[in-house]
Amino acid sequence: MTRNHISAIFSAALVGTALLPLSVCAQEKAIKPERISLFDGKTLNGWKVFCVPEDKEKKFWSVQNGTIQCDSRGKPDHNYNWLIYQKEFGDFELKFKIQCFKSKKGNSGVQIRSRWNPDIGKGWLNGPQIDIHPPAPYRTGFVYDSTHGVKHWISPVRPSHRLTEKEAFPNGKPKGWKFLYATEDQDLWNTMTVRAVGTRITTHLNGTLITDFDGSGVLDDKTHQDANAGMKGYIALQLHSRDQLLIRFKDITVLPIHAK
Repeated sequence: MTRNHISAIFSAALVGTALLPLSVCAQEKAIKPERISLFDGKTLNGWKVFCVPEDKEKKFWSVQNGTIQCDSRGKPDHNYNWLIYQKEFGDFELKFKIQCFKSKKGNSGVQIRSRWNPDIGKGWLNGPQIDIHPPAPYRTGFVYDSTHGVKHWISPVRPSHRLTEKEAFPNGKPKGWKFLYATEDQDLWNTMTVRAVGTRITTHLNGTLITDFDGSGVLDDKTHQDANAGMKGYIALQLHSRDQLLIRFKDITVLPIHAK
């Protein structure tokens, strides 16, 4: 074999090697999308407050020490307030950390696949909500459907906003269940994972499975179709009406999941 033949073969091999990683990388990106950070730790860029007109000047949401803080202490005269991330998601895995305080009462939650409707009352956010409730922490991680025309628990199924611990855990709390409260001396955080794929929603609180809900016939029914929520929409942090609450969120990331 001549030197020219060897050189030609070597050059062809280099070209093939150079092309292969691009193809492989493209396939890997299609199969394994990257996790997206929704909070830069410094600003509320990408987020927007939605509320009734009377609450627009009330600054409940802010960035404090690398966290998104909601503080309504001493200000009970307010309606529902939502901090909505301005990008839609369909199927995804959402992870975030929440810091709660035993002495600070009030309700919060994270809405998923939700959509703002300015024509309901003075504005309303339709969609399922993953509850966060420091006064009764057993509720945290269960799913309340805030969609207009529903407004009740869908996991577990209950006819109203009421949910007792026995209804939440008829066989007792699962092994490993825990809910952490921060104090002046302890900077403790809870970790929540929410996975929504098709009509199925699962949630984990500090690694413990809380919800495994098949929402077929619920999240995709006519009520949700008319609201354009339940299967795709926005992620939002919630402050419940009239509550005096201090809660913090950080490390908020989303991994989009694409159907194969």
